[in-house]
Amino acid sequence: MDLRPSSPQQLLGQLFAQNYTWLCARLRSRMACPHSAEDIASEAFVRILGLPDPAAIREPRAMLTTIAQRLLQESWRRRDLERAYVRWVRDLPAQVQPSPEEAHLVIDSLLHLDRVLDGLPGQGKAAFIHSQLGGMTYRDIAHRLGISVSRVQQYMSEAFRLCYQALDT
Repeated sequence: MDLRPSSPQQLLGQLFAQNYTWLCARLRSRMACPHSAEDIASEAFVRILGLPDPAAIREPRAMLTTIAQRLLQESWRRRDLERAYVRWVRDLPAQVQPSPEEAHLVIDSLLHLDRVLDGLPGQGKAAFIHSQLGGMTYRDIAHRLGISVSRVQQYMSEAFRLCYQALDT
């Protein structure tokens, strides 16, 4: 397929016309809500527009599938994080319950942190969260996760490196 129209807007229009319905159908087969599938499909096209050279895409459906899969995983991650946060907040005394705006900010911050720590395995993320948000010692974290203290130190070192890298960008 030749994707070399004269402008990025024309490229996106052509790409959208040829693939939106197909991508929505593909996403609907994996999601319970057709509206969410349409939202993710639309966001995939926005991400295409944000690429440095969208005209260089050789396999648009493969690219859209990859982007949509990542967006789908992000939405599942957000949903899981929101559920965990709601469970945690539910147990707080009423006088310290966060406002909806505060809850939204916390969830967004946690999602950003999750993206920053994306290179770490689950235990590495857990070690960082237990240390930085839970105030646990490395020894307590090691015991809780069933790993060595030196492994916790390795995870923490890598997590801090990723955080510092994120600050530089």
